[in-house]
Amino acid sequence: MPAPGLLNRLDLKTLRLFAAICEEGTLNGAARAAAIAPSAVSKRLAELEQTLGCILLTREPRGMRPTPAGETLLHHTRRMLASAEQIALELAEHAKGVRGIVRMLANLSAIVQFLPEDLRAFLARQGAIKIDLEERPSGGVIRGVAEGAAEIGICSGSVAALDLRSTLYRRDRLVLVMRPEHPLAGRAGIAFAEALGYDFIGLHAQSSIYDSVRAEAQRIGRPLRLRVHVPGFDAVCRMVQADMGLGVVPEQVFGLIGGAMQLAAVPLSDPWAARALNIVTRPGTLSPAAGLLVAHLTQRSGA
Repeated sequence: MPAPGLLNRLDLKTLRLFAAICEEGTLNGAARAAAIAPSAVSKRLAELEQTLGCILLTREPRGMRPTPAGETLLHHTRRMLASAEQIALELAEHAKGVRGIVRMLANLSAIVQFLPEDLRAFLARQGAIKIDLEERPSGGVIRGVAEGAAEIGICSGSVAALDLRSTLYRRDRLVLVMRPEHPLAGRAGIAFAEALGYDFIGLHAQSSIYDSVRAEAQRIGRPLRLRVHVPGFDAVCRMVQADMGLGVVPEQVFGLIGGAMQLAAVPLSDPWAARALNIVTRPGTLSPAAGLLVAHLTQRSGA
């Protein structure tokens, strides 16, 4: 159990000084950064160590280094300071007239294909709401919403939603991207198994599309000839354009990116290539602003 009054003594100013000592490596460096006297920094550190009942820093020839207890405090201090800064930023937004800030996580497919127009339409009607959108792979979206990092997530329906509420957002279909002179070009459709004799460009290893491609190759019992992982759809198409192999991307993404590179696309006929993108939320925790956004995105599912 914490010592009586411990939480009251862990004020942000003291924690900021402690973080400065760790970053600067010396009391003098922290004092310069905080524009106070070194003696004041030393006193604050001594009081903090006395309050916590442990040594936080050790003096070495090259400066001061955190002890294991100091490392623990530094980890939590950085999180607390970041949270405090975020609170200040969001309250400043409210002071400007913003009446709601919605944190949102989404996978790359949703961000590239659908969210730009959907969010523009929402903000045109709800201009006093601000949306903080971050891109994560589908598994990261699920974890982020479950852990409270965001109120709303959009991810592939193939990823288990844990205890989250899941609602259909949009549907898409995956296509095989290739150079126009490729032997498979010009087909109306193709089974993934027919393409496994060729080299592939893969999305990053945490991508739900890459997971689906790898799982299907394993199910068929043939190796996936992966030449390189790349971080995004534009990079997949550029690698295909450079004749590095075939790529798998959503059909609408190809329309936005691949056509301009003079590439060809053939729809994959496999059932797993027809995908759902879902909205995930924690049950019963939506703010009014987030509730409005979920209602808007749900209505857009038929668009």
